[in-house]
Amino acid sequence: MTPTYSANNIQVLKGLEAVRKRPGMYIGSTGPDGLHHLVYEVVDNSIDEAMAGHCDLVTVVLERDDICRVEDNGRGIPVDIHPTEGVSALELVLTRLHAGGKFDKGSYKVSGGLHGVGVSCVNALSNWMEAIVYRDGKEYRQKYAQGIPQTKVEETGTSDKHGTVIRWKADNTIFTETTTYNYSTLSKRLRELAFLNSGIKIVFRDERLENPKEEVFQFEGGITQFVHYLNEDKKVIPEEPVFIKGEENDVITELALQYTDEYAENIYSYVNDINTHEGGTHLDGFKNALTFVLNKFLEKNPKLQKKLDKDEKLMGDDVRAGLTAVLSVKVPEPQFEGQTKTKLGNTEVRTIVDALTKEKLTLYFEQNPKIIEAILEKSLNEAAARIAARKAKENTRKKSMSDGFGMPEKLADCSLKNPELCEVYIVEGDSAGGSAKKGRDPKTQAILPLWGKMLNVEKVRPEKVMNNDKLEPVIASLGTGFGKDFDIEKLRYHKIIIMADADVDGSHIRTLLLTFFFRYMPQVIEKGYVYLAMPPLFKVQVGKKEPVYVYSEEERDAVLESLGDLREKADVQRYKGLGEMDGKQLWETTMDPAHRKMRVVTIPDAIAADKIFTVCMGEEVEPRRRFIEENSSYANLDI
Repeated sequence: MTPTYSANNIQVLKGLEAVRKRPGMYIGSTGPDGLHHLVYEVVDNSIDEAMAGHCDLVTVVLERDDICRVEDNGRGIPVDIHPTEGVSALELVLTRLHAGGKFDKGSYKVSGGLHGVGVSCVNALSNWMEAIVYRDGKEYRQKYAQGIPQTKVEETGTSDKHGTVIRWKADNTIFTETTTYNYSTLSKRLRELAFLNSGIKIVFRDERLENPKEEVFQFEGGITQFVHYLNEDKKVIPEEPVFIKGEENDVITELALQYTDEYAENIYSYVNDINTHEGGTHLDGFKNALTFVLNKFLEKNPKLQKKLDKDEKLMGDDVRAGLTAVLSVKVPEPQFEGQTKTKLGNTEVRTIVDALTKEKLTLYFEQNPKIIEAILEKSLNEAAARIAARKAKENTRKKSMSDGFGMPEKLADCSLKNPELCEVYIVEGDSAGGSAKKGRDPKTQAILPLWGKMLNVEKVRPEKVMNNDKLEPVIASLGTGFGKDFDIEKLRYHKIIIMADADVDGSHIRTLLLTFFFRYMPQVIEKGYVYLAMPPLFKVQVGKKEPVYVYSEEERDAVLESLGDLREKADVQRYKGLGEMDGKQLWETTMDPAHRKMRVVTIPDAIAADKIFTVCMGEEVEPRRRFIEENSSYANLDI
């Protein structure tokens, strides 16, 4: 029999006062990330109802005027009077910190979100909030302003519905940067939640548009469908992802995995639907088990074993090359560690995931000998490449020790050594490199000219990247190593500025460099260290007056318009390339920190970016043709 869920299940730990004073402590920031966190907190409550088996539909609506509404068809938050607090349970949940059913194990086995902090924080950080509860054949409402109840919990009618509606408007005195929700940011998270909770239906609607836009996320295949989605347009083995599920000591483990013919590993791990970016014990258990199982099968295959030296074994990096996996665990009492509290610390979970993965994978591979053989072949190729790369690295190290510091010949370094003050311009060609060297501030600005055809890293093995004469100077200049050896602490410049011509060739070089950074040094993009320089397209000058540099045809026309009668005397020069500017012009227009324009490269959605790079830079022509046709109306793809 299901335990009853009433006011008796609501435990109260502390009041709400501090949230408005220090919102960052509760939702991370008061910028766009914190704003979207409000939605996640309310949605998490509905997902918890779904995980407990009481809800299968969640609707998220962006209304006009920056209002958000989240509805579910769960049990409805209890409205009866709390036995010790003397007020409605609904009011407690929405106005007290750490008040909620998540602390009562009979009500919820596991829960995501911030365990009861969530919805009360959203209330505290909103101009106003309205809660509607459908429960026991009746409809109840309560209104709040900045977390303070404006009405009692009122019975407003009868209804045969059940569930909760939370509607609110974020407080613009707290979210001073913006109170406007980003559709694609929310869409990504809601899709992820639907993948992680198979069967639940999440409807996402944007009513701010003249023609409202709606997406429905529902995946009966759960994380198996998630892996299919991640590997769309890639060559895969096996055709249907391996799926493993088990439960031990109330810890539920789900794992779906599949290999592609690529080299990067693509693992997403979750605890109670929270993306554990920093990994943790569940991920350690899975990785350990995978390496163990593949080595065991290699021992049983003398023909393949001959490909490895006697004293060599398959390492973790070998068996995970080209692996796409989604690992989702539901843990009753998760303990999070790490800077962002997204690293699982429960030691018992490591053992549970490790044992389950070993048992089920062994069984799967025994039943599918051709698949394990293909995966072992791929892993052995990776091992051979790793051993070759290690030898090449040793030779490179010896060479660089004999050469001094091993800095590229063409790098014109800056004199300061503090990375926070230093920047490197990666410039296309020796001509532009020469102008940049003349125009730069030699204290803080380093110049690295590139020449020849840049390597497309999407199509080659990692060891070819290391030994490539076009990328070697970039790797050496930045000082971080790359791939598995990458260390952000060794980065020599906190601004890496790609300065290429505003033409097709320049655009190609920018894309190739960004592909390299995304695949082999993603942290330089994540931390906001990569920039695109924006050199001007035109110079407009009248006589001996100061020239005006403009960055588009529209800007040029506006400047000419503003000249009035002098328009006819204006000299307009179009820059075809950076090499046409002398050092002084390049400094004034593109390199002087006081006047230059730059764009920081950001990747808010790693999954979307991965798919874009795979399609645009990979070998498969058909997906690329389809992508270009579907996106041909977007002149500027900003990832």
